[in-house]
Amino acid sequence: RLWNRRTPLDDAGAQQSPRASSDGRGEAPLTSSPAGSSSVPDLPGYYFDPEKKRYFRLLPGHNNCNPLTKESIRQKEMERTRLKLLEDEKRQGKKIARLGFNTSSLLQKSKLGFLNATSYCRLAHELRVSCMQRKKVQIQSSDPSALASDQFNLIMADTNSERLFTVNDVKVGGSKYGIISLHGLKTPTFRVHMHENLYFTNRKVNAVCWASLNHLDSHVLLCLMGIAETSGCVTLLPTSLFVSNHAAGDRPGMLCSFRIPGAWSCAWSPNVQANSCFSTGLSRRVLVTSVVTGHRQSFGTSSDVLTQQFALTAPLLFNGCRSGEIFAIDLRCQNQGKGWKTTRLFHDSAVTSVQILQEEQCLMASDMAGTIKLWDLRTTKCIRQYEGHVNEYAHLPLHVHEEEAIVVAVGQDCYTRIWSLHDGQLLRTIPSPYPTSKADIPSVAFSSRLGGARGAPGLLMAVRQDLYCFSYS
Repeated sequence: RLWNRRTPLDDAGAQQSPRASSDGRGEAPLTSSPAGSSSVPDLPGYYFDPEKKRYFRLLPGHNNCNPLTKESIRQKEMERTRLKLLEDEKRQGKKIARLGFNTSSLLQKSKLGFLNATSYCRLAHELRVSCMQRKKVQIQSSDPSALASDQFNLIMADTNSERLFTVNDVKVGGSKYGIISLHGLKTPTFRVHMHENLYFTNRKVNAVCWASLNHLDSHVLLCLMGIAETSGCVTLLPTSLFVSNHAAGDRPGMLCSFRIPGAWSCAWSPNVQANSCFSTGLSRRVLVTSVVTGHRQSFGTSSDVLTQQFALTAPLLFNGCRSGEIFAIDLRCQNQGKGWKTTRLFHDSAVTSVQILQEEQCLMASDMAGTIKLWDLRTTKCIRQYEGHVNEYAHLPLHVHEEEAIVVAVGQDCYTRIWSLHDGQLLRTIPSPYPTSKADIPSVAFSSRLGGARGAPGLLMAVRQDLYCFSYS
């Protein structure tokens, strides 16, 4: 029996009478609705297609024999919305971040004395963010064929935004690493050069961060999952491995690896009280390891540690857990002693990212329910929430840029959202250039100086094999 029987509206849009059948497959009665009406009644078991102006029966299951399921309808609606947003961005040369907020009104309020210098600069930044336009970046490499096949999995800018560390998924399986120099990222042509590593791994890369061992960002710290009987490891990779035209004396020469159980997260310490140390977040444990001596401190936890960050001045390591707990470890305490767990905050879902603000009085955190909160560490209370982020179960990062006063996050729906740091206003929603897919969630990096000290502020987006730049001056 065929179960995808259609029940179309007639030309006049009038109600059709249900016809009974011996097997119970009668057509559903339709409430009268004009053919051009935007709001139609919801009928259990039926879907109204606004393009064809017809009701269709929803089919049970998700196999290939059933062309119309809730999931396929949802994907179709999301793709329609994405294409509309892309078309709107092409038509509108500029987008308005706030109602009644534009260049002329901003200048007028400044002249009349309604805005002080700080507020004027902040609002000017927000206006520029809302007017960013997407440009495709040309990537030059010694192996152009790899650029056409390897897909970006992650990009991460260094401290001065002069380089991007990239993790690319290789078609044959595994991951390959590279470093992209951003010095050529200037208008009108956007060109960058990729220095690829000769090595690649067949292990999953769980976490990555820059490490300053010999000098600023001299290494990259990678957490690799174990496979079969091989345990996981943390590897310090010198950035000089990616550059062939360096002087012999400039080679850092420190390529080391530490065996650990499977790690969910890692962080490099910029704190003098934990010099040349890194931390790894494991299942129900945190390890703080000295690169020089190999000495380890172990701190037991009640849940998996999914994200970490060291404070710069205070001797604290902040951790976000699968249970929703955020806590800080006092680095002055020994692992056998008491009182090493200090600040404690709680989310309703697994915490995927924590970011400490510069004055170390506030902390930003996001979780797997799509909640983004700004916490006051002195009162341990949430002082602001940022609405609109979409997450259901993914380990997604959060980017906070105090100089530009913005917060950036990519959702599981593949939309990049930018909020005002100070009041939580959603400034911009950027659709992905490709259809929404769980395998194609963009990776982004934002900086006030893309390409170095003389660079312009902007956003870099890597998706599939492409790199895009959203810059403004």
